[in-house]
Amino acid sequence: MAQNSMRLKVAGIAAVAALALTACGTSSGGGGSAAQTPAMKEIGQGEGQVSILGWPGYVEDGSNDPKVDWVTPFEKETGCKVSFKPFGTSDEAVTLMRTGQYDVISASGDASLRLVAGGDVQQVNTGLLKNYGDISPFLKDKAWNTVDGKNYGVPHGWGANVLMYRTDKVSPAPTSWKSVFEDGSQHAGKVTAYDSPIYIADAAMYLMKHQPDLGIKNPYALDEKQLDAAKNLLKDQKKNVGEYWNDVTKEVQSFASGSTVIGTTWQVGANIATGNGTKVATVLPEEGATGWSDTWMIGSKTKNPNCSYKWLDYIASPKAQAAVAEYFGEAPANPKACELTTDKKFCDSYHVKDADYASKIWYWTTPVEKCLDGRTDAKCTDYSAWTKAWTEIKG
Repeated sequence: MAQNSMRLKVAGIAAVAALALTACGTSSGGGGSAAQTPAMKEIGQGEGQVSILGWPGYVEDGSNDPKVDWVTPFEKETGCKVSFKPFGTSDEAVTLMRTGQYDVISASGDASLRLVAGGDVQQVNTGLLKNYGDISPFLKDKAWNTVDGKNYGVPHGWGANVLMYRTDKVSPAPTSWKSVFEDGSQHAGKVTAYDSPIYIADAAMYLMKHQPDLGIKNPYALDEKQLDAAKNLLKDQKKNVGEYWNDVTKEVQSFASGSTVIGTTWQVGANIATGNGTKVATVLPEEGATGWSDTWMIGSKTKNPNCSYKWLDYIASPKAQAAVAEYFGEAPANPKACELTTDKKFCDSYHVKDADYASKIWYWTTPVEKCLDGRTDAKCTDYSAWTKAWTEIKG
């Protein structure tokens, strides 16, 4: 189940290459003027309905698989009838949310700040949510879900972009991203890389460690000189890339056939590959890794705020988190979910309780003009600049 759901999301996120950032504002969180809708002070009686925008696989009611249903229990518990619309890209998600027709959205880090900047989502009073306290601390109060000290949502699933390699074809086992950058020629034509402008952050993270003179402190906060350096590194890498992937199942097939032997992937991809008998292993390289964390946010124009809050609290509960994580193929934000997963090794596989592992991840965050690393004497490049750079990289 997780394979199909994740495949849909992978294809969707990859299409982010077409995005043009519409707000490159000036708030400390990186967006423009944050939404001014005041946070609720209490959760009242539900309005009887809530409309949700989300990635496919995040809001299952049994219609796709009778055994996969965490929506019906929510409806029975709260009296809030759920209507769900899946989206295929972050661009589509932002466009739909800006119509004001939806109450709740699951936003990835490449969309959340745009929604805050556009005033499309409201501040969330996390003190009203009984399950919020159990969310992993490393996902809270971060640049992609918090602006000017105000929380704009509840963290959901997360994962790292790890390095995968064929154990029978790559020796010695890699320990650094150098294996796909400077040493990529050792596997010319058989290197794979993620197909999205956000992949520029992977190059920037590598340069943070290997070219400290560039002064990169945050891979999502790049001035023009730093962006050019990352762009040049990726142009050099392109000579050795056999294919850029935007569908994890197709990437897994490429590893199985041997046409790809090394490159970035998600843990779910590695699980699929090993499950199919492909001789692969993954590593979180010494430089760390980029990653992703989704956030449940509430629309600033919602007419169903009580049901919206009830959904945010419910979807953060251990039972719901366990169900979504296993179906979708991601680490749950609430580690208490680990006690309820069908596969008792699931959370070990996804490093859910490994704080040291999590500390090495730079989670996707929308690049904006106001540098996310705190610099006030420089102007950073926004996502539209990254999109242009990615077009140049791929040629």
